[in-house]
Amino acid sequence: MIRTAEGRNLLRLCINLHRKCNQLVAHEGRIAQSISHRPHINACIRYSQSGFRQFSTTVTKITMPSLSPTMTQGSISSWKKSPGDELKPGDILCDIETDKASVGFEMQDEGVLAKILVEASGNELACGEPIALIVDDKEAYATFLTMDPSSYSTSPSPSVVAPPTSASESTIPQNSKSKHARFSPAAKHMIQSAGLSVSDASSKIVGTAKHGLISKSDVVLARSSGSLKQAATSAPSAAPTVVAVLAAVSTPSSPAPSLSPTPAGPVNERFTDIPNSNMRKIIAKRLAESKATVPHLYLTMECEIDSLLLFRQQLKKQLDVAVSVNDLVIKSAALALRDVPRANARWNAAAGSVQSGEGKVDISVAVATPNGLITPIVTAADRRGVASIGQAVKDLAGRAREGKLKPEEFQGGSFSVSNLGMFGIAAFSAVINPPQACILAVGAGLTKVLPPLQEGQGPPRVATTVTVQLSADRRVVDEATAAEFLQVYPCAQ
Repeated sequence: MIRTAEGRNLLRLCINLHRKCNQLVAHEGRIAQSISHRPHINACIRYSQSGFRQFSTTVTKITMPSLSPTMTQGSISSWKKSPGDELKPGDILCDIETDKASVGFEMQDEGVLAKILVEASGNELACGEPIALIVDDKEAYATFLTMDPSSYSTSPSPSVVAPPTSASESTIPQNSKSKHARFSPAAKHMIQSAGLSVSDASSKIVGTAKHGLISKSDVVLARSSGSLKQAATSAPSAAPTVVAVLAAVSTPSSPAPSLSPTPAGPVNERFTDIPNSNMRKIIAKRLAESKATVPHLYLTMECEIDSLLLFRQQLKKQLDVAVSVNDLVIKSAALALRDVPRANARWNAAAGSVQSGEGKVDISVAVATPNGLITPIVTAADRRGVASIGQAVKDLAGRAREGKLKPEEFQGGSFSVSNLGMFGIAAFSAVINPPQACILAVGAGLTKVLPPLQEGQGPPRVATTVTVQLSADRRVVDEATAAEFLQVYPCAQ
C-alpha cells in the first residue's frame, strides 16, 4: 500500500501514461487497416521503399581527395575513365592537380563509373566536394540509368569565388567608432591621394590601432572590402589648383597633337592571357606567406671546388661512375647536416616550437617543371653514396616533369637545395619552404684569381669558386648555427 503523497502521484502518472500508449496503438491499427484497403497506396509505398533501398546500397559518391596535408583544394585536369567503364583497384580514375603536382587518383575498390559530376575544366574544388558516382556492377549501372536524376543528384558547390558582398565587411572588426576618428599621417595621405573625403571615410573605417587610431592597413582593408567604393564615386572632385587654371587659360582652343604614337590596335591584343595553374597559385601563395611570416636570415660563403671537380673526374676515369656537381652538392649538404644537427630542424607552427629532425637527413631538391617548381625528396641522403644520389635525383626529376610523383615523394623533407649554377647564375637568395627551416642556394662555378694560401708566399693562384647562400628561419637556426653549418659545408666536400 502506497502511503506517501509522492508515491501516489507517481502511480497516477504511470497509469495515465499506460492509457495513452494503448490509445496510440489502437489509432495506429486503424490507420494500417485503412491503408490495407487501398492497393495503389501499398504499391507506391513498396516501390518507393525498394527504390530507396536499391539506391542507398549501390551508388557511391566519390569526393575530391586530400592528397597532401597542405591540400585544401584541387582541380581535375583529365578523366581517364568514362561513364560505364569498369573500375578495378589500382586503376587511375582521373588526374588531379594538387598544390604540389599532378597526381593520379587511384581506385581502391571495384565498381562501374556511373556519372561524372565535374568535368575536366581546371576549376578548383574544395576537398570533400563530390566529383563522380560509382555503382557496384554493370547490372546496377543499367538500373542507375533508369532512375530519376533528382534522386541522386549531388552537384558540388560552384568553385568560382563569389564577388565580395556586404558580408565581406565582417572582416573589419565591428568595434564602436569614436565620435572624432583619428588618422595616422600615412592613412590620411592615402585617403586624400585617392580623392576621398576624410570626414566621409571616418564613418566607414574602423580603426584597429591603439586607442582606435585608423592606420594605413585599415584604409587598405576598407578599400579592398568595398566599403569605400561608394565614397570614391560620390566624393566631390578636388578644387582645381593654380597650375591647372593657368594651364587651362594658356591652352589654345584646338587640341594639341599627341606626342606618343598611336598603336595599331589595343595593347591587350598583343598579349595572351594564360590562366594560372593551381600549382602555380599555391606556390605564389606559399612563397608570399613565407616571406611575410618567416624571419629570413641570410649568410653567404664562397667555396673553392677544384678538389671537388678533380674527385668527379677520378670517379669517371677510374670507376666509370658519372656524377654531376649537383649530386656532390646534395651529398655535402647532407654530411653538413649530420655534423650540425641543430640545422636539421623545422618550425612547428601549431605548437610554436622547434621540431628536431630526429637523425633523418632528407634533402628536398628544387626541380623546375612546366607547371611550376616542385621539390622531390632524396631520403637518407647522408647514408647514400654519390652515385645513388645521382640516380635518385635523375629518377625523381624525370617523374616530376611528367607529373607522376607520389605524394610521399615530395611531402616532408628537412632541408632544401636550389641550384641555378647550370643557368650561369652567380648567386641568389632562395625563399624558405615552410615548415623547413633552411634552404641552400647554389650558384655557378666561376674561375677567379685568388691570393696565395699563405700571404706573401708564392704567386697568385687561379681557382674555381662557387657562391652558396643559406636562407634560415631565425626562429629555428640562429646566426652561430648557420655560420657553423657553412663552415662545415666546404669541409664535407
